[in-house]
Amino acid sequence: MNLSERYFSVRDTIPQEVDLVVVSKKNSVESIKSIYNSGQFAFGENKVMELLEKQELMPPAIQWHLIGHLQTNKVKYIAPFVHLIQSLDSVKLAAEIDKQARKCNRVINCLLEIFIALEETKFGLSYQEAEDFLKNEVSKFPNIRIKGFMGMATNTPDTDQIRQEFRSLANFYKKYEKANGFKHLSMGMTGDYKIAIEEGSNMVRIGSAIFNK
Repeated sequence: MNLSERYFSVRDTIPQEVDLVVVSKKNSVESIKSIYNSGQFAFGENKVMELLEKQELMPPAIQWHLIGHLQTNKVKYIAPFVHLIQSLDSVKLAAEIDKQARKCNRVINCLLEIFIALEETKFGLSYQEAEDFLKNEVSKFPNIRIKGFMGMATNTPDTDQIRQEFRSLANFYKKYEKANGFKHLSMGMTGDYKIAIEEGSNMVRIGSAIFNK
């Protein structure tokens, strides 16, 4: 299958009500344009500098998602255009996003990244820290709008463990969804997105299944 065919093959496995973010990191502008021309608008990048290079060469209609760990000193580069920051994981980062958004006269949509995996290399707030943020901190940042949560499951062949982690985050999302007007529960990547959808994800981040890496 060519790139466009692989894209539609993956898209057909995802329910219509679930948003697909195509993870385009380490892939060429030509490849991204091919998928964009197939009707895909949301693309996710892990690295700010790579995102900047691509953003300058791609159509303005693309909705760029920052899905990797975001350093505070890099926020200013993406603040003018980023569609959704999925990896808000500290009060310090929230303050910087709010500051840079205010300079751009924008309100930037963000997801709180929640730590759900059994891996110390992953980032994210604990459930308690997320609750404290929503209760005590978010009102201090008028140029940020929290739209939901993002989480990454443990990289393991144990599907029961993955399912348990996704289910836990989905239950946490339900607790705050209506009161906060949340729209996005971003769970699931190439290896586990079907489990994530079964457990309540309404946004998945898929790259290698499409780019055939």
